[in-house]
Amino acid sequence: MLSAKKVLAIVATSWVLSGTGLAQGLLSVPPVVNKVRPSVVQVISRQLSYDSLLRPGLSVGVGSGVIFDPSGHILTNSHVIEGAKEVQIFLPDGRKLLGKVMGIDSFTDLAVVMVNGKDLPYIPFGDSAKLNIGETVIAIGNALGLDGGPTVTVGVVSAVNRSIEDPSGLGLSDLVQTDAAINPGNSGGPLVNLAGEVIGINTAIIPSAHGLGFAIAINSAKPIAKELLEKGKVIRPWVGIILATITRGLAATYDLPVEEGVIVAVVERGSPGVDAGLKAGDIIVAFEGDKVQNVAGFLSSMAKKKIGDTVNLEIRRNKKPLSVSLLLQRKPGD
Repeated sequence: MLSAKKVLAIVATSWVLSGTGLAQGLLSVPPVVNKVRPSVVQVISRQLSYDSLLRPGLSVGVGSGVIFDPSGHILTNSHVIEGAKEVQIFLPDGRKLLGKVMGIDSFTDLAVVMVNGKDLPYIPFGDSAKLNIGETVIAIGNALGLDGGPTVTVGVVSAVNRSIEDPSGLGLSDLVQTDAAINPGNSGGPLVNLAGEVIGINTAIIPSAHGLGFAIAINSAKPIAKELLEKGKVIRPWVGIILATITRGLAATYDLPVEEGVIVAVVERGSPGVDAGLKAGDIIVAFEGDKVQNVAGFLSSMAKKKIGDTVNLEIRRNKKPLSVSLLLQRKPGD
């Protein structure tokens, strides 16, 4: 009769070979790092800035990026290079190259930079839709700008489809949350799976928290990178409304009819919002039948639509339900 210890060992071996292990071509951490690390670059941006006496000078920003094709295109965060007068790219093999900014999208905090060089290492994009909560992931980037090449940290997928929001109501959505340590300088670097594929672009941390890092899911980043390469920018539908997220506290304070959704603060003159009949004080609770939880979620849903599309919104006005059809238009001068 087999001992309990031996049975557990057999079960564990079977899981590794037939589940998420060798049978699916997954590697252990060191081989993944050896495969990916040569493609993770340090991004140095030099920006014009002014001191308290309005004297001009240069400030230096440090971040990371990942080469994702043989042409030398690098995906990074927009906040790493936005406003840069010069972008320098340092490869782990010691090469220093001048980067050309191909496009920036502040809305998603993504940017594409190009370098010219021979035999540039690159790694493919994976499929973030296949991520499982609890699976091992690796963050690689130039944490704190330390010498000696990219830093490697290991963790798990803590959650998927997260959204974070700043006080202005802007934010990021479709984020992969991980407890792999992400530090200043990691921004723009890849989050990779055990197949050595990029499944996220590291972008944010919550300083007051421990073990809370966020990466932009690569399935959201792929179309942005493609449009930045084709057009240099991302052109999105214009609605012409300013929104705020409803919280339980806000709902209780102002006796609102719902505890989640977004409230219309301002409707711009001559905007599609005016044409649709939206008014300040309207509460949007659903977008095309899907529940709206916050501003980041609403903007993410809107970003998936095209100019000329008509979308249906479910709103609450004076506590009464209404349906609104909104024709998405291009912003004048865009």
